[in-house]
Amino acid sequence: MNIQKLTIYLNHSTQKNKLGTLAKKNNKIYFEYSKDFLKTAIEISPYKLPLKAGVQECKDSPYDNLFGVFADSLPDGWGRLLMDRHLLSLGVNPNSLTPLDRLSYVGNFGMGALSYEPCHKTKEFSFDEIVLDDLAKSSADILEGSSEELIDELLLLGGSSAGARPKVMVGMSEDKKSIISGQQSLKSGFSHWMVKFASSSDPKDVGAIEYVYAQLAKDAGLEVPEVSLLESKKGRYFATKRFDRVRDDRIHMHSVAGLTHSDFRFPTLDYDDLLSLCLHLTKNFTEQKKMFRLACFNLFAHNRDDHSKNFSFLMDEKGEWNLSPVYDVTFSFGPAGEHSTTYINEGKNPTINHLKQLAKKHNIKDANKIIDEVKEAVSNWSKYAKEVSINQKMIKEIEGFLRI
Repeated sequence: MNIQKLTIYLNHSTQKNKLGTLAKKNNKIYFEYSKDFLKTAIEISPYKLPLKAGVQECKDSPYDNLFGVFADSLPDGWGRLLMDRHLLSLGVNPNSLTPLDRLSYVGNFGMGALSYEPCHKTKEFSFDEIVLDDLAKSSADILEGSSEELIDELLLLGGSSAGARPKVMVGMSEDKKSIISGQQSLKSGFSHWMVKFASSSDPKDVGAIEYVYAQLAKDAGLEVPEVSLLESKKGRYFATKRFDRVRDDRIHMHSVAGLTHSDFRFPTLDYDDLLSLCLHLTKNFTEQKKMFRLACFNLFAHNRDDHSKNFSFLMDEKGEWNLSPVYDVTFSFGPAGEHSTTYINEGKNPTINHLKQLAKKHNIKDANKIIDEVKEAVSNWSKYAKEVSINQKMIKEIEGFLRI
């Protein structure tokens, strides 16, 4: 492949609007909004790709000179591993692909509402029914490098995903008993879900742990998508309903990493930055209060993998922004055991005092009440963990790290 030009579309509801064109020339990448889209006055990435006429070049380095809003569409971790293994099986050096080539692979199946043409056609499969145990085993074998079985199927189901853990995008029935490919138009009674499998370094109960954390986050007053712990003969898998889809309609989603061109692989942000960004982008104190509540939850629940790709905003058809529902909230250690996002410059041992400093600086009303509510919710860890039969040793180990 050697894609020199991509046409990008913003898909909202039934509308497919031409956003603009990405082009590669002399090893540089340029973007230009379409004339019709300029008339909409909608800012899809207000800080780094402002809505204006003319050619724009990204000179920031985190994403190979690709604007963050498009880099958000690219897979990393598991999705990139699948794509690279697929390319190697075809005799293609993955390092020879440019960001435009990879966006062509994403095509119409990325997260959020952006799509890219021309779309590279991958092998198609008929998924009348998906067996999670088979995909979980193949995912584990692929991670270990011992097998390439089902790699093309997994690429089709989860190749556009981000994050280290294997995952698939599926359509699931209301009773959770029937699972089909999420790449096809939904059947009646189905909705879009993401199902996660364990990585090689994860504990056996990783799915159940994330499921319990979702319950705790909901109790803490956070907006949490519908979740489920799918049971099978060979495993238990965490599943979460996709909030970038409503039936087959798509919602524009933009991570903080992409919005600010911050490198999510390194600790670069503070919750002070996130609270400022949230208010500036949404112009809504209620949304800022949600971000503060999430900061409290991550501290008390010891979710230290709180990097800039794990915070996102959703934009509606009018161009108005809100904080997305929470995702990837689970027990984690973060880089060198510290939070990826610091609390008033403290990442190793943040305390309630740091939360109160944040609240004071940003005039968060009811801060003490929010802190108490979140702390009370997190204190139910052991109770909920026992209800889903998490290993007792693991329950105690995690409990020892919680700030309750």
